[in-house]
Amino acid sequence: MKKSLVSFLFLFVTYSSGFSWGQTGHRVVGQIAYDHLTGKAKKNIQAILGDEHLGMVGNYMDFIRSDSTNDYMTPWHYCTIPEGKTYEEAGVPEEGDAIQAITRIMAELKTKQFTYDSELENLKYLVHLVADIHQPLHVGNGEDLGGNKVRVDYMWDKSFNLHRVWDAGMIDSQKLSYTEYCHWIDHASEEQITQWQSEGIMVWVDEAMGYRQSVYDIPEDGKLRYEYNYKNISIVNERLLKAGIRLAGILNEIYG
Repeated sequence: MKKSLVSFLFLFVTYSSGFSWGQTGHRVVGQIAYDHLTGKAKKNIQAILGDEHLGMVGNYMDFIRSDSTNDYMTPWHYCTIPEGKTYEEAGVPEEGDAIQAITRIMAELKTKQFTYDSELENLKYLVHLVADIHQPLHVGNGEDLGGNKVRVDYMWDKSFNLHRVWDAGMIDSQKLSYTEYCHWIDHASEEQITQWQSEGIMVWVDEAMGYRQSVYDIPEDGKLRYEYNYKNISIVNERLLKAGIRLAGILNEIYG
């Protein structure tokens, strides 16, 4: 019985640590990306997706985690860079990480030579993973499973950990549908779009690491209230918007 309980807890922590943006967040990223596609890219992507829509497929990689045969994908959702180290100094884990997965999938979507699964599957993976790497806690410090070990009381709900606050807590507390959320934040200038789409994946990672001080600025009692939301919702919105804009740039390059 004790062994079974330990195994369950291990699987739960491992499983939960890989999640990023809740369903609303992933849909926001996918929809923003769709809204910034060229006409040609939209046509080519829709031919692959069929009856599905880019704004709705971002959660697919989380849905399929219910099948244990997909466990090899778990490390693709995040990367780990301890404080004071570079990505190169930290080293790439043998099982891979988000940076390696995104880079490989982008290359394979261009060549149509896939290591895993079909073009449809890989397109869905890319939509999910570009969003993931923009969630600050998916560039982990190697100490707390991307904030999963940091228990907090968010808005009088003690079931939260810090990771979940950033995944969904602050987003869901806005009480907006994903289309309303897009309308709220999707106001990038042409100059911003050009700049963001010109920046490579290591820039995205450096940005995420740059927010660690804000992310971990929590009181000793772990009670996160309106002030924490007020201070950090602009970071959440920037990460969602940049993820969508950058995803659009990648897809326009591949399919447009």
